[in-house]
Amino acid sequence: MMTTPNNQIAQTKYLQTATMVLVVCLLLYFGRSLFIPLSFSLLIACVLYPICAWFEKKGMNRTVAITLSMLLLVILGGGVVTLMFFQIGSFFSDWPALQLKLQESMSAISDYLNHRLGISIEQQTEWLKNMRNDSGTKFLPALQTTLGSISVFVVMLVLIPILAALILYQRASLFEALKLMIKNYSAGELKTILHETITTYYNFIKGMLLVYVIVGVLNSVGLLILGIPHAILFGFIAAVLTFIPYIGIMIGALLPMAVSWMTFNSIYYPLGVVVIFTVVQYLEANIIFPWAVSNKLNVNTLSTIIAILAGGIIWGTAGMILFVPFLGILKVLSDKTKGMEAISMLLSNK
Repeated sequence: MMTTPNNQIAQTKYLQTATMVLVVCLLLYFGRSLFIPLSFSLLIACVLYPICAWFEKKGMNRTVAITLSMLLLVILGGGVVTLMFFQIGSFFSDWPALQLKLQESMSAISDYLNHRLGISIEQQTEWLKNMRNDSGTKFLPALQTTLGSISVFVVMLVLIPILAALILYQRASLFEALKLMIKNYSAGELKTILHETITTYYNFIKGMLLVYVIVGVLNSVGLLILGIPHAILFGFIAAVLTFIPYIGIMIGALLPMAVSWMTFNSIYYPLGVVVIFTVVQYLEANIIFPWAVSNKLNVNTLSTIIAILAGGIIWGTAGMILFVPFLGILKVLSDKTKGMEAISMLLSNK
């Protein structure tokens, strides 16, 4: 059966699109060491741009405006970190009592294994000895990996704000360069797209902060009702971990489950934690996140979840955070570009 010229043209377009998508994915994967800090810098620059522009309208020098904007970000971030440290300090102040409870629980488990399952104390001791030996051989490589990760994190913590400040400072020249590179759009259209891109980033950050606050409050209230110690700390840690779909809330539930079990010596309290976090996770996935994030980005929930999963595969945890606003930017571009109507329809939340 012979193909018509129109079918050949369509097949060629599909092949070109598939090839382009594959090339972009490979470029993002192998260039992640560059693109991840650059993307975070762009995210911060877009969020701070309205504040910086407002300072400049008040007659401030651009350098001073950028410095003040960065200072506000540092104060906000420092305040959140300080509150978390107070909560963590409160947790560690109760650590001796928790440690005693843990020892009692371990003793009870040991007695159960000995009397009910016939595993002698000597066998248990041998198992623990083997586990310590195995962990000892893996300790140094794990320590090296951890120190390397911490070093990279510290460098990024310094480098990303500097890149964001430079993007804000040189935004006019960057816009002119973008105009020269992209001939398909007029200067007015390009300004509109950039404005909507900045709005997309801003709405994403605002939406995610709202999600974390609502989920953190719901988690904390539920844990407080159960009487779990350090409910606010556990509630907000679990809230931050919700950016990892399904798995994050499970990781966040482990510590309050363990503490509730050691504190109350009852299986009902850990089960209560599971029930609370399950209900909050359901509300977050089906009501809170679509309302706070997806609707503000004008993309549907299915596309958002796919973007999170794709981001995790390509960039890991950073991709789970960054690929959602990228999806919003793709929606903006598809709305403004002829020939991308199908992508706009696929991403639309209507």
